[in-house]
Amino acid sequence: MTTRLPGLSTDDIARLRDALAAAGYTVDGVRDLLGARASAALDRNETTPGRLAVAGRDDALSLLTRLWSLQEPVEWPALERALPVEALVAGGLLIADYDDDTVSAVVDVRPYADDAGDWWVVADLTPGMDGHRAPIAADHVLGLNAASSTLAQLTARRPAARALDLGTGCGVQSLHLARHCDHIVATDVNPRALALASLTARLNGLADTIELRAGSLFAPVAGETFDLIATNPPFVVSPGGSHVYRDGGLPGDEISRRVVVDGAAHLAEGGLLQSLANWMHVRGQDWQDRLGSWVAATGCDAWVIQREVEDPAEYVELWLRDSGEAGGPRYAQRYAAWLRWFDENAVEGIGFGWIALRRSGAADPVVRIEDWPHAVEQPLGDHVAAWFDRAAALRIDDDALLGARLTMAADLVQEQVGRPGEEGPEHLVLRQRRGLLRAVTAGTAEAGLVGACDGTLPVGAIVDALATVLETDAAALRADLVPRVRALVQDGFLELAQEAAATEEMPTNR
Repeated sequence: MTTRLPGLSTDDIARLRDALAAAGYTVDGVRDLLGARASAALDRNETTPGRLAVAGRDDALSLLTRLWSLQEPVEWPALERALPVEALVAGGLLIADYDDDTVSAVVDVRPYADDAGDWWVVADLTPGMDGHRAPIAADHVLGLNAASSTLAQLTARRPAARALDLGTGCGVQSLHLARHCDHIVATDVNPRALALASLTARLNGLADTIELRAGSLFAPVAGETFDLIATNPPFVVSPGGSHVYRDGGLPGDEISRRVVVDGAAHLAEGGLLQSLANWMHVRGQDWQDRLGSWVAATGCDAWVIQREVEDPAEYVELWLRDSGEAGGPRYAQRYAAWLRWFDENAVEGIGFGWIALRRSGAADPVVRIEDWPHAVEQPLGDHVAAWFDRAAALRIDDDALLGARLTMAADLVQEQVGRPGEEGPEHLVLRQRRGLLRAVTAGTAEAGLVGACDGTLPVGAIVDALATVLETDAAALRADLVPRVRALVQDGFLELAQEAAATEEMPTNR
């Protein structure tokens, strides 16, 4: 295990920040320097095209890109023109080779950005560059990755007073939370993660906004509540493991269950918890019932989306490759032990997905657990928040719903499906062009109702008019359409006309 924890003084942090900014060391700056081919290769952990792109260049941006993005040694005298090298060596961010008069990166300092601006993230060096695999340290701190990006795009971005970044790692989620939350508590059980997250926060001028605490799961925040909890926990399903970034020290999917059940107790009224998770598909159990028992214990509104299901053998192979153990001396032994554990526990598959809870205070929590392996349009944060808003707004009886005025969602289109030349379509499809990109088949009455929803007439009046046109009983048509209207509103095909004005916001307590 790595023992030295990198750190810099306040003055040296300021010098490093100024140097990065002066060099134009940003996402766009590096991408423009490398070009499309080399940037795409770097996303695949291949550095050769990038090395060719910066060969012979000694400007500050090229030197920083070589040092961190391409992970190659850089000549000390040249780099000293761009960075406070001695301070970074003393602080454990760089290591010097005095024989060659070069320095190399010990940790990664990587540019990162969202639509509002640029950041820098400090993490451990990306393993597996250029196909070189070796076992990674147990306390390895992941940098920018697909999972952290997914969570960042899923998280609702409404103003909040207090947020919790549970299992912060290098601090990526805290950066995003700092855009819209007054105060963030970031926790981790890994001391190295806290050291690197501290550098990330301080380098971006957020030391006063992000409070770091050591401890496992919710122990560091006992008795506290939050308006927003965002977490990418160590959810890997295994008999136990030693890699802190992925192994929570609990067997099976217990870590995901505890995040849900214990996390709900740390939500303020109206607060939202959003988590990535893995869960087991156990022989003889419906996975939806299994997760339903988790969320039932919370008393919260809940939305669970399963994105994919992995075969147990493929799952083991994936995570052994991830930790650099593939091809190593203990690979076959680890593989067999892991797979035997799955067999002994009747695990037929491992689901991956997203779990969101909202403490509504309602006596009748709304729970949806669904399989959605289809394409979606990120970011989904606004859609997640709106789903819970609609769940709250729909806590009305059928008469109130019939009296509501609805409008079509702005992204809604209607498609007619049928054979060319036929007089009428076989069926009509209502399709969303944003968010989860849902599509539903609609009958004539349902499509007619949706088409008439422009916010001017109550639903009941529209149904009665349709009954007249279709020459059917109005009461029967109401009974048929009201449940469909509820579903269309919950899924965002239709919106309450007053929804924009009445949209719930997370409590700000300001």
